[in-house]
Parts: sequence; C-alpha cells; structure tokens
Amino acid sequence: MDVLLNQLTRLNGPSGYEQNVAYFIKDYVSERADHIHMDSMGNVVARKRGKTPGPVTLLTAHMDEVGFIVKKIEEDGLLRFEKLGGHDDRILLAQEVKVLGNNQEIDGVIGTMGAHYVKFDDAQKVRSYTQLYIDVGAGTKQEVQDMGIEVGTPVTWSTETKHTGPITNQIIIGKALDDRAGCAVLLSVLNDLQENDFAGELIFLFTVQEEVGLRGAQTAIHDLQVDAAIAVDATVVSDTPEQTMDQSLQLGKGTGIKVMDSSLIVQKTMKDLLKKVAVESSIRYQMEIFTGIGTDGGAVALANKSIPTGVLSIPSRNAHSPVEVVNKKDLAATCDLLKAFILNLDKESNFAF
Repeated sequence: MDVLLNQLTRLNGPSGYEQNVAYFIKDYVSERADHIHMDSMGNVVARKRGKTPGPVTLLTAHMDEVGFIVKKIEEDGLLRFEKLGGHDDRILLAQEVKVLGNNQEIDGVIGTMGAHYVKFDDAQKVRSYTQLYIDVGAGTKQEVQDMGIEVGTPVTWSTETKHTGPITNQIIIGKALDDRAGCAVLLSVLNDLQENDFAGELIFLFTVQEEVGLRGAQTAIHDLQVDAAIAVDATVVSDTPEQTMDQSLQLGKGTGIKVMDSSLIVQKTMKDLLKKVAVESSIRYQMEIFTGIGTDGGAVALANKSIPTGVLSIPSRNAHSPVEVVNKKDLAATCDLLKAFILNLDKESNFAF
C-alpha cells in the first residue's frame, strides 16, 4: 500500500479539479474490475462481481483534497485566493503551494511579513485568508498571465510525502492523506480480492468534491442500487496535549469504527457487524464519536430511501494541513477490517434496522 499511497498523494487534485487523481484511479482499476465508469462530475465507479450470490455492497472514498483557487491577480503580480474546503487561517502563513497553471505547475508561497516587522504589528493577530496572498515570483499581472495563471486557477499544498518513526510504528507525513489514504485502502482491497472469492457484488466509488459538501457522493449514489455501504475516510485524533483534546481517539491504536459524526448516526446493525468482524479477526479498532467532521457516508445513507451505511475512519493528526499524519498500523487495520467484512458476507447477510 505504501507505493499506492505515495503515487496518490503526489497527484494534485483539489475539490472540483480532481482530474489527475480520477484518471489515475480509472486506469488503475481498469484491469482489476469487471466494469468501470466515470460520470460527468468525475466520480469513478468500478464494479467487481463475486463468484457466489450475495449482497451488493458499496465501498467509497473521496479523491479530492483541500486547496485554494485564484480569486484575483493584483497589478504587482500577487495572487488573492479563495478556499476550496476547510482551512485554519492560523497555519497558512509562509506555506509552500503549487499553482496548477494551464501548462505547468508553478511553485509559490503564501506570503507573510518578516519577523523583524512583528514589533510594529500585533503579534497575536490572526489575519484572515482574505488578507493574504500567494507569491509566484511575478512582478506584474501580465507576467502572471504569461505563466498560465488566471482567475479560477486551482492551488494546492506543495508537500512531498515522507515516512518516519520506528520501523515497527512508522507514520506517514504529507498532504492529501484525507482522503487519498482511503483511496489507497480501497485499491489495496481490490488488489487482494483478485485472489479471494467473495459473495455478491462490490461497487467501488471514488468521489469528487467531498470537502465542499459531499457533492460527488450525493450525485453518484442516486444511480447505484446497493444493499449496504462502507465509507472509508480520514478522521481526527484527540491524543495530543491541546486543552480541547479528550484522548478518545488515538494514532496507532487501530481503525476507527464510526458511531456518530455531524453527517451520520451509523445504523446499529452496520456498527455491530463491523465490530463483530474486528473482534473475530483480531483487528485493532477504536469506536469513534466526533461531531466536528462529516463524510460521504452521510450522503450515501440518506439516498435511495436510505442505505445501511458504516464508516471506517483512518486516524490522523494535523487534518487539512500540508503535513497531515497517519500511522501505517492504522492503515493496515482499516484495510484488514474492510477486507474481512467483505469476505464475511454471504447470501444470508442482513442489514435490516
């Protein structure tokens, strides 16, 4: 899974501009699934049929990452920007970005005043992103335009993915782990199922525009008839020293089995099935309740007169930043539980309320 995740995080695909990721995934699944479709919004759907009767199960993860979009080009060549997805203004200053120009990716930086000016400023002030700018080295508006940058050009973080920590407890640091980590889990499960028999049919749904309102999932699910669904997404841990943290979800302690978030109260049947499979398979898990987050699972659960939907959460630190952190053991546990859940299904599987 390491190679897959590195490949996925290197791709730039902020909300609404997921083409690089979508076509990579479409090509990747083309030789591993029975049918592939990309809809007009950019969602990728891959179907894989089992060898015995069973339910139709949806597995979904989102392809987009948080980013920005150029809102205005100043006469002096600096770029004003709008957010794509949720960002904390406190972390924006002096961050490196990639501006996804018409013909090339351009390195840039979100500007800030030098430390020597702090004595003349309010050091406690957090400037709104509307007061900030991106510097791409241009001195005029025309130079910016000549670089292939215009109003509407997308922007993303410029971080390279890194692995660090003890070999038995490594973490991964990088951008877009929310939710390329989930995409990597789904693709790894699809790989493993090439050698395993399973019941029913699996629909792998890779969605766009999750970070701006679960839009891709809301669109795609209405064309899919499924018996149950599992969403895989990153979530935030509460195991660091900040005062607001309650130590209820920890990095490296296993996959999160969702109980509730802002978009979904997980149906008891689905939650209990995931927990039962985890216990029987000796897979480490944590129960997750966090109302500060939502996932595509919320959109799926409300579609087509309701779909029994569970969520597996990949614990992460520094969410929606250029240095998101996940633990390899949690990734493996998420992959193992999703695969075990699928292999546990048969024609008698029941997801009734």
